[in-house]
Amino acid sequence: MRHLKHRHQLNVKKEHREAMMASLASALFTHGRIQTTLAKAKALRPYAEKVITYSKKAALSEDKAVKLHYRRLAIATIRDVDAVAKLFNERASEFVKRPGGYTRIYKLGARIGDAAEIAIIELIAASDEGYKKSAKKAKPAKKAAGAKKSTKAKKEPKSEEKTEEAAAPAEASPAQA
Repeated sequence: MRHLKHRHQLNVKKEHREAMMASLASALFTHGRIQTTLAKAKALRPYAEKVITYSKKAALSEDKAVKLHYRRLAIATIRDVDAVAKLFNERASEFVKRPGGYTRIYKLGARIGDAAEIAIIELIAASDEGYKKSAKKAKPAKKAAGAKKSTKAKKEPKSEEKTEEAAAPAEASPAQA
């Protein structure tokens, strides 16, 4: 079956798309941050993260042959030896402890000329922990299916009046005795 085989086609032929992704990835690894269209940034993310995973695996490996193998896979993918060298030599150590999510995309808005959505894609620093999620409040336990909610809620002031009335006779009884 051919289901879910056509992601991020960008309305270009396969060869053009591969060359475009290689060029964008090379620029991303060289500069750390690039500005492009939102569609290209979303297409670049999985492409670049696979190459970063190659550099991460090479950094974790002790075997020189394995390191060379991953470097050659990255060069075959990106086609820019200088960008691969910068990624493997300088930036790979940043991603070793990170379990994934090496890039971040920021939306900038529409371009003036053709109204294309513009975005910035950047490599995430090793020290960046991202946004911290706020603690969710615990939801109250659900009532049984047969139990119905009463539409009339008990009012708190009545309970306060009862306590005042109960307290008043207790005070009066010692005074009478």
